[in-house]
Amino acid sequence: MQRRQLFSRLSQVAAALAWQRVFAPLAQAQAPDAASWTASAEVFTLGVASGEPRPDSVVLWTRLAPQPLQPDGGVPARAIPVVWEVAVDAQFSQIVRYGVAVSQPRSAHSVHVDVQGLSPGRSYFYRFRAGGRVSPVGRTRTAPALEDHVERLRMAVASCQHYEAGFYAVHREIAASDVDLVLFLGDYIYETEQPSFIAVRQHPHEFPDKVAQYTLSDYRVHHASYKLDADLRASHAAHPWLMVWDDHEVVNDYAGRESLEPRDQQVFVQLRAMAYQAYFEHLPVSPSRAPIGASMRMQEHYQWGSLADIWTVDGRQFRDGHVCYGIHGLLHGQALWRCAAAERPERSMLGAEQEDWLAEGLAGSERIWKLIAQPTQIAPGGISTPLGPVVYADGWDAFPAARERLMAAIAQPRVPDVICLGGDVHRHVAANLRLDPRDLRSPIVASEFVTSSVSSRGLSEFLSSLVRRSNPDLLHLRGDERGYILLDLSPQHALCEFRATPHPVQRDAKLRTQARYVVERGVPGPRKV
Repeated sequence: MQRRQLFSRLSQVAAALAWQRVFAPLAQAQAPDAASWTASAEVFTLGVASGEPRPDSVVLWTRLAPQPLQPDGGVPARAIPVVWEVAVDAQFSQIVRYGVAVSQPRSAHSVHVDVQGLSPGRSYFYRFRAGGRVSPVGRTRTAPALEDHVERLRMAVASCQHYEAGFYAVHREIAASDVDLVLFLGDYIYETEQPSFIAVRQHPHEFPDKVAQYTLSDYRVHHASYKLDADLRASHAAHPWLMVWDDHEVVNDYAGRESLEPRDQQVFVQLRAMAYQAYFEHLPVSPSRAPIGASMRMQEHYQWGSLADIWTVDGRQFRDGHVCYGIHGLLHGQALWRCAAAERPERSMLGAEQEDWLAEGLAGSERIWKLIAQPTQIAPGGISTPLGPVVYADGWDAFPAARERLMAAIAQPRVPDVICLGGDVHRHVAANLRLDPRDLRSPIVASEFVTSSVSSRGLSEFLSSLVRRSNPDLLHLRGDERGYILLDLSPQHALCEFRATPHPVQRDAKLRTQARYVVERGVPGPRKV
């Protein structure tokens, strides 16, 4: 027997002995009612993921699914113990944390582990064991200690990954990149399907014809089918993620407890509850944030040493409903002419409680950079016409008073160096943010970068040119290419690199740098490099 084979066999024997001596009693203690189970096929088909890095903890995720396109994943309808291990090396010769989680059929046998007691600012490796199988190895890292002087934070910022619209070359590049974390800003799945004649690839799962007929099983299988993409799994396994959701995780353009389809609020609220449950089951979010009915906490605050505060903001769950659909049939409810109802001061995109939470966090921040991660473009983006501006009814342009309140919170003397990050609109954008966003004489108080989509179609260059001409504060705007943002923070500046590739994204697509912008510390507003 060759030496490598010998070491491999010895490692397998050691793992078996460890299970018998350590994990088997631990599993029985943690899950006395859990039944043993041996899978006849691969168990971890949906991969592994980590998220929510803090100085002493990180959240680990997986889901047991030997038959991922079945609603139950092909797992018996009983509790199944899942061993998890965290090590400082990829060979797991130095395991620093381990335990047993219990996967339950009521949560689609997903596992969320909030691993505590880790060291700040370092990389770790993790894996799971269940059904006689071992998962792929994931790599994660913790945030630096709160008081640490940090010279750098590199983030990949992405959103909008319609499966049928293109391949995930963006995630392939992110997986291979040297970044500290991935910030995903919504539309992780799309509940809609593209016509087959324009689809770049066929989706392995079909939704029912009408949105009102969707079930929890539909959402679960839809999430699982996205996770079968190898590049998406690789991106999750390579880096910890922070998550923000938008509308397509539930239904298109929903607002709070209302939707354009289905109109029946009771039916929609049931849909929202099922969609939130499936979202939680398939993503690395803390087990403490498991949904309760049709509610789930998404807004969170993270810190990266002395360098950055990051607020992840929920722009869907608490917003007020749509108004002023004068041309509803023309653009499917996504455009409006400015009207009195949209101008009402009480209208909110975030809800009053979340607005106050964010304003208080900004005012109390002592870190250099303040990053607001929310799902869409904040800067005005309407098109001027002889009849008045036509604006995006599903974005901040339809909530001008709420946007002014946010800018006022940023404009306070103690809140310099704010960068707002967004997605949703399928275009790369660099923009000035003013105290009064609709007045070019108003002072610039913050910077904004919006990422294009991973795969979803964007505006044509003709329409993009109309938007640019109508909005001088949009310093950069391109909707004809797909991609993501590389955001590189240092104590002196924040560098934004727009990575891009033509639409539709092909399997072997390569990305290039479309443009680069920098924000200097103490000087709000991006500057082209």
